[in-house]
Amino acid sequence: MQLLAALLAGACLSLVICRLEGFDIGAAVSKLVASSIFIAVACLSGAMRSSYGRLIFLGLVCSWFGDMFLLGESRPFFLAGLVSFLLAHAAYIAAFSVHGMSDRWTLSALLPVALISLLVTAWLAPFLPADMVMPVRAYTFVISLMVITAFGARGAGATALIPLGATLFYFSDLSVASMQFTRPTFPSYIWGLPFYYTGQLMLAMSIAFVIKEEQGEYE
Repeated sequence: MQLLAALLAGACLSLVICRLEGFDIGAAVSKLVASSIFIAVACLSGAMRSSYGRLIFLGLVCSWFGDMFLLGESRPFFLAGLVSFLLAHAAYIAAFSVHGMSDRWTLSALLPVALISLLVTAWLAPFLPADMVMPVRAYTFVISLMVITAFGARGAGATALIPLGATLFYFSDLSVASMQFTRPTFPSYIWGLPFYYTGQLMLAMSIAFVIKEEQGEYE
């Protein structure tokens, strides 16, 4: 597992460097290799042995396709990527719900996450084309719900990898939104890609902890 994590870190670093240098083929290869590694981690963690694991695995597979679609630069490819990641977040929400959630933790996370998402919506609003307003709002709602349910699962005894991974995934999406719509002078993928791959790795690794929890071995 440590070897795969190291390979993932190397592939992510290669991806960032290739994008900075404008080496598109290298970036594409590095991206798909890195995304394939987090799926491999999920398999080695026992993804098929529990409902939680299977749903996380589904989310990771949807993310893999999202990464592939975002290699394209046209609007249809971006929308296909958006749908893929929307399905990934929905799978994660289902996984956290299957695990079980604490009402108190869920409600405690609701207000701060909602406030951050409202700020994000206001930040993006001036930059969004008219046909992207509703898709982006729907996506923001779903990723917010994903983070809220992740904290709810933590409150019900789940590993801290779940809210940490979900939060990193959330903020990595802000990097994608920034690059797609605001066109910043500083390339936000420099921090967004490490956030994304670390978050996905954490969610993949959480499968093994949840299995142990279900078996009464994890405290």
